[in-house]
Amino acid sequence: MSEFTIRTRKFKQNPLLGRKQFVLDIIHPGMANVSKKDLSEKLRSMYKVHDVQCIQLFGFKTAFGGGRSTGFGLIYENLDQMKKFEPKYRLKRAGLDAGKRGAGRRSKKDTKNRMKKVRGKEKSKAAASGGKK
Repeated sequence: MSEFTIRTRKFKQNPLLGRKQFVLDIIHPGMANVSKKDLSEKLRSMYKVHDVQCIQLFGFKTAFGGGRSTGFGLIYENLDQMKKFEPKYRLKRAGLDAGKRGAGRRSKKDTKNRMKKVRGKEKSKAAASGGKK
């Protein structure tokens, strides 16, 4: 872990969403930036969080000239609260949301166009083949 300092501003307890929310100021002289993994580990020790996955960090901007960054942080009480209130894209970023995995866009278009070319029973066969040809 490299040398950096964390300060939290605008700290709020949000009991309705089951989280603590705050603005982070990071001072990191001599470094381009600090990884979110390092930041979450340091926040974990500062706020005595039991699970690192309950910490969400996003929206970081490095100040012109470097050495200082600001961003936003959320610490959820548990993973269930996090899955309930966090947007899907941030859950995917954290590796928590599997999401629905269907056929890709290209294969859907290919299937549709194959179905246009046939009639009757062949049409249902073309739809059943899906991405295969």
